[in-house]
Amino acid sequence: MPTALITGASRGLGAEIARQLAPTHDLLLGGRPSPQLDHLATQLDGASTFPVELTDYDEVAAAVEAVSELDVLVHNAGVGSSLEMVADTPVEEWHHVLEVNLVAVAELTRLLLPALRSAQGHVVFINSGAGRNARAHWAPYAASKFGLRALADALRAEEPTLRVTSIYPGRIDTDMQRDLVAIEGRDYDAAQFLRPETVAAAVAHAIHTPADAHPQDIVLRPTGRG
Repeated sequence: MPTALITGASRGLGAEIARQLAPTHDLLLGGRPSPQLDHLATQLDGASTFPVELTDYDEVAAAVEAVSELDVLVHNAGVGSSLEMVADTPVEEWHHVLEVNLVAVAELTRLLLPALRSAQGHVVFINSGAGRNARAHWAPYAASKFGLRALADALRAEEPTLRVTSIYPGRIDTDMQRDLVAIEGRDYDAAQFLRPETVAAAVAHAIHTPADAHPQDIVLRPTGRG
């Protein structure tokens, strides 16, 4: 079977993407070492862990040496931001959000390009509505996602043998979303958000698109009818 590496696979959307790709792919489950990551690997046939801290670039470089061919790379790992105004956002917040959401993604992609080229593979970037529309209090996060959009577009232009897809989901019912809503001071209503399995289905659909087509940008918005 083809091989897929999914970052941020230990829970939430990443774990659901892994479950939906498991019937058709051998999986490398990326994430910080954790019991959750190990448990998911035991649940899914053909799955192995890829337990690295993505901002430890020496560790990442060592881990990818064993990957000689890769059919699918799903960039799902990421962090939110503190939802402060630009005037109140410290430089440390900018460094942290941009490094996790953009720099680490670019470096993992760079290191895996030989393996992806060998398989004429597919790179999927889980972006966000914030990668298309920046709003007040979301500057660092939106900047990281606008940058991710630019990375995907440039990679698509530079690597004609690869397929490169950006997924732009609206807000998803995850633990991270609950934290954000708490920061916003609102009551949490899961029906207002996309289900992780819905977004994962869009990712799987893009990956399973026949090779004569190149799915480039997929935008998902919640309907409130969940």
